[in-house]
Amino acid sequence: MEDIIQTDRLSKQYKDVLAVSEISLNVRKGEIYGFLGLNGAGKTTTIRMLLGMINPTNGQAFINGKKVYPGNTTLWRDVGYLVEVPYAYPELTVRENLEITRRLRLLPGKDAVEKVIDLLKLTPYADRKAQNLSLGNAQRLGLAKALIHQPKILLLDEPSNGLDPAGIYEIRELLVELSGNEGVTVFISSHILGEISRFATRIGIIHNGGLIQEINTPQLELLCRKKLLLNTPDNPRAISLLSGHGLQAVENHDGLLEISDAASIGNPGAIATLLVNAQLPPGHLSVAEEDLESYFLRTISEKGDTK
Repeated sequence: MEDIIQTDRLSKQYKDVLAVSEISLNVRKGEIYGFLGLNGAGKTTTIRMLLGMINPTNGQAFINGKKVYPGNTTLWRDVGYLVEVPYAYPELTVRENLEITRRLRLLPGKDAVEKVIDLLKLTPYADRKAQNLSLGNAQRLGLAKALIHQPKILLLDEPSNGLDPAGIYEIRELLVELSGNEGVTVFISSHILGEISRFATRIGIIHNGGLIQEINTPQLELLCRKKLLLNTPDNPRAISLLSGHGLQAVENHDGLLEISDAASIGNPGAIATLLVNAQLPPGHLSVAEEDLESYFLRTISEKGDTK
């Protein structure tokens, strides 16, 4: 499949701070690539380099096979973007802001403005000044500016900021439709794994400026850890009993025993029978699975400090 976005050991150094370190990634046509990391991990700096807003210290980036650099303006005809803050002229209305974008994009006719207003559900606010918009609607205006020219590539930095749950759902469905039906390639940064995992096809995790993991979204469920949780009338004796059967149980901060053995997790009834026969009937027995947010935090903590 054709690679639309490529980076080769892309790096950015600010004096004594290495913001991005040798990131190499490939984003295929029609893919929704979730770029995940904590605040300050290097997500925005990477997107700025992909857009030619700043020059890399080392490495290079390519869009549609063409090298990215500030003077290569022809690249942006097929690219829509939203980076950090959705800037707008505060004294102008939503419609007037989009009209300026239309003219800057050299789009013929004015129907592009009305179409994108409808697409982003901004019709009730079309004649409201940008400075009077809620944070969520200001974000919608930023997305409208990114989409007005019907780009084939979208670079979006935390696009769900300020949106309520319904707005997040609408934007998610819009991006899925653009990717699936129109072949739009979406590169989207976020610090929320649970949200991104619902619609991204592939995920890259960045931490302290480095790309530490790339995974296809279906793999996530397999990577999340599971454990068997139980409680008995005498947990120390239960630990000893289980140890005698080759099973390691440890007590967690909630006072429950945890077993990570895959066979036990797959057959908790056998553990229950063992305990009951030893006069240690479990008052609690359940299988707990690590959620996606916990997996994300565990992954980056294993690579260093999460703060």
